[in-house]
Amino acid sequence: MELVAVKDAMCSDGKLDRECQLQRAESALREREEFVRLLLDSTAEAIVGLDREGKCTFCNPACLRLLGYADLKDLLGKDVHALMHHSHEDGRKYSREKCRILHALLEGEGVHVNDEVMWRADGSSFPVEYWSYPMRRNGDVVGAVVTFLDVSERRSIEAQLRQSQKMDAIGQLAGGVAHDFNNLLMVISAYSELMLDSLEAEHPLRRNAEEILTAARRAAELTRQLLAFSRKQLQALQMLDLNSVLSEIGRMLPHLIGEDIELIIAPGKKLNKVKADAGQIEQILMNLAANARDAMACGGKLTIETANVRIDETYVQKQAVMHPGDYVLLTVTDTGEGIPREHVRHIFEPFYTTKPEGKGTGLGLATVYGIVKQSNGFIWVYSEPDLGTTFKIYLPSASHGTARPEPQVPEIVSLSGTETLLLVEDETAVRRSESEFLSRAGYTVIEAANGVEALRIAREYQGKIDLLVTDVVMPGLGGPQLMESLAPERPGMRGLFVSGYAESTILRRGVVDLHTSFLQKPFSLRSLAAKIREMIGTRAAAVGA
Repeated sequence: MELVAVKDAMCSDGKLDRECQLQRAESALREREEFVRLLLDSTAEAIVGLDREGKCTFCNPACLRLLGYADLKDLLGKDVHALMHHSHEDGRKYSREKCRILHALLEGEGVHVNDEVMWRADGSSFPVEYWSYPMRRNGDVVGAVVTFLDVSERRSIEAQLRQSQKMDAIGQLAGGVAHDFNNLLMVISAYSELMLDSLEAEHPLRRNAEEILTAARRAAELTRQLLAFSRKQLQALQMLDLNSVLSEIGRMLPHLIGEDIELIIAPGKKLNKVKADAGQIEQILMNLAANARDAMACGGKLTIETANVRIDETYVQKQAVMHPGDYVLLTVTDTGEGIPREHVRHIFEPFYTTKPEGKGTGLGLATVYGIVKQSNGFIWVYSEPDLGTTFKIYLPSASHGTARPEPQVPEIVSLSGTETLLLVEDETAVRRSESEFLSRAGYTVIEAANGVEALRIAREYQGKIDLLVTDVVMPGLGGPQLMESLAPERPGMRGLFVSGYAESTILRRGVVDLHTSFLQKPFSLRSLAAKIREMIGTRAAAVGA
C-alpha cells in the first residue's frame, strides 16, 4: 500500500500520468500472471498445454511429478503422444490417428477418458483419468489443454470391492451347494454304516463298504470347508488370547512343517483378546503353515507373530473394505518361492490351486478367508517371487467378555436305549437309514416325513415320547416351530435339531441351542446315537435334580 501511495504521489504531475497508468497496468498484469502461476502450480491435477502439432508448450509441477521428470525443459517442445501416451497398458502401440488426447486437436472436440495409461520417464505406466479440450483463438483451434489424474489408488480400491463382492457371491453359492450335498452324504455314509454292521469282519465286501464310508467322510470335510469359506460354519465363540492359541499349536507345527524349516513364534506383549472360535484359529494356522511348507521344499523359515494395531482413517482410505478401530494382527511369513502376481488375486477362491493334480483341493486358503470374514476380520497377502509370502490377518479387538463355559456332557457308556423317539426328516432316504439304525439300537422310533405330519402323529400317539429328533428346515412347519407347538402338550419331551443348512439359516428358523441340542449334517449314525444318549441323559439328570 505504501508503494502504491508513493507511486500515486509521483504521478501527481499531469505529465507523468500516462506513464503511471502504464506502470499500474503492468503491475496488475504481473499480479494476475503470478496468481495464475500459483493456481496451476498448486493444483493436484497434472496439466499439459499442446500446440497444433501436439508438442508441449506448458506443464505444471504435478505433471512433472507424476511423469517422473526433473525439469520443465525435459518436456517443453517434445511430442506429448510419443513421450507419455504412445502405448496401451498391455504394450500395444497407440497410433496418433486414434489417440484420444490428440482428438481435441484433430477434431476440435473435447474428450473424457478413464481407461488408459500414461508412461513415465523410467518406462513404467500408471492408470489415468484425463480430459483433453481444444484451445481456440478467433474460432480457430490453436492447441489443446490436457489434465490428468493418477487413479492407481482408486483402481486398487475398486478392485478390492469387486473381489469382495465376487467372494460373497461364491460364498452364497458354496453355502447352498453344501446343504444339498450334506443330505446326499448322509444317505451314503448312513447306509455304509448299516452295511458294515451287517457284515462279518472277514466278509469280502466289508472293505468296499469301509472305502465308501471313508470317501463320504472326506467329502464331508470338503463341505465343512465350503461352509467355512461361505462364512456359515458353526462357531463356538469365546474370548481368546491368540498368544495362548499359538503356544498350544506351536507344539504341533514342527511335526507338520518338517525339520528343515525353522519355526519362529513371536507373541506380542499385552495382547488384546479377540472373540473367535479357538478351533477355527487353529485351522487357519494349520492351513497357512501347510501352504508355507509346500512353498519351502528346500527348507526355510516360518515366522508367526501377533501384535496390537490401530487402524485409522488414513489406512482405511487405502484398504477400502476395512474399518477403523483396534485389531489384533496375526502375521504368518515364509521365505518360500512366493506366489506369482497373476495368481495372487485368485488364491482365496475355492478350488483354485497351482499345486499338481492330487496335491491339493484348492480349499485351504478359501477356508482361511471364510473363517476370517466370519470372525469380522480382514486378510491381506503380500508376496514376491523367490522372496516369500506374508499373510496378515486383522481380527477385531474384544475389550470385554468371558469365555463360554464348556457344557457338562455325561459320559456315554452305550449307544443303545429303550426310549421312544419321534424322528422327523423330509429326506426319505436319510429318515429310513436313521430309523433302521436307531431301531436296531433298541429305540422305539416313530417316523414323520414333515412337521405337519409329526404334529398330528404326536397328538394321536398315546404313549410317552422321550425325544423329538427333527430337521430344522422343512416345508410347512419347521423343527423349532414343531417343538414350540408340542412343548406345552409334552413337557417332558426334549428336542434334538439337525440340519445341513448354515448357522444363519438355522437361527432364522427359531430358537435352537447350537451348542447343546444341535447336530450339523453330515454326521455318522453313531454320532447321532451318542447325541441322543447325551440328550436323554441330561434330561434324566435334570429331572432327578
